Amino acid sequence: MTATTDGGGLREQPAGAVALLELKGVSKRFGAVQALHEVDFDVRAGEVTALVGDNGAGKSVTIKCIAGIYPIDDGEVLWEGRPVTISGPKDASALGIEIVYQDLALADNLDVVQNMYLGREETTRLRALDETKMERRCSKTLASLSVTTIRSVRQTVAGLSGGQRQSIAVAKAVMWNSRLVILDEPTAALGVAQTRQVLDLVKRLAEQGLAVMLVSHNLHDIFEVADRITVLRLGQDVARFNTKQTTQREVVEAITAGTLSTVPGQEEAPVL
Repeated sequence: MTATTDGGGLREQPAGAVALLELKGVSKRFGAVQALHEVDFDVRAGEVTALVGDNGAGKSVTIKCIAGIYPIDDGEVLWEGRPVTISGPKDASALGIEIVYQDLALADNLDVVQNMYLGREETTRLRALDETKMERRCSKTLASLSVTTIRSVRQTVAGLSGGQRQSIAVAKAVMWNSRLVILDEPTAALGVAQTRQVLDLVKRLAEQGLAVMLVSHNLHDIFEVADRITVLRLGQDVARFNTKQTTQREVVEAITAGTLSTVPGQEEAPVL
């Protein structure tokens, strides 16, 4: 496995505590390119776990392996301590894994309710759309997350701010009995007020007992909401930190100069 350092000493977990999601020695290759090398990573219920690293560190590949978009080549994925195979997005969704990608995947021409139910519409016994039920559940979900800036669930997404759109995307993920919510750069391109709105929402997700995986370049945001931080560098996990017991400087040092167990491109060539 990769050499890792527990910056500041990682917080001890209660006896018998099991991570909701755990990656053990996960590797992924694309031809000659080693995108991930023996990565260990875990996310626990009621916590925000950040995954950080420079461009090309392997963050997006890690997300897509968890989502079932990319099959892993080596290692294993554990869900509540049991090995699972995630062969596609439907498998991930069945486990309770929902991902909010950076582009949010919202349809601007549809309203809030239509976006939150897109592809999962409720119908009556006569096969007509059950608009009342969908609107009621949509409003209830937003209220449970204390999202109060949406004037009406029937307004189109095109008229919403960046922060409001992010709130809708997160609420959409939470509504489907999710247990792990993965947020990919949730505050990118947002203003100060909108960023505050999203960070408060991330905290509320953890407070409600959900496991949250936060992928971001913004260390200020990460230090505000994350409980633990895992650093990737060139496809390897090189450090783990307890947020309260480390500094941004230590995390930056790990991102830029964390110790690698193997240097990409310098493996011995096979003898022919």
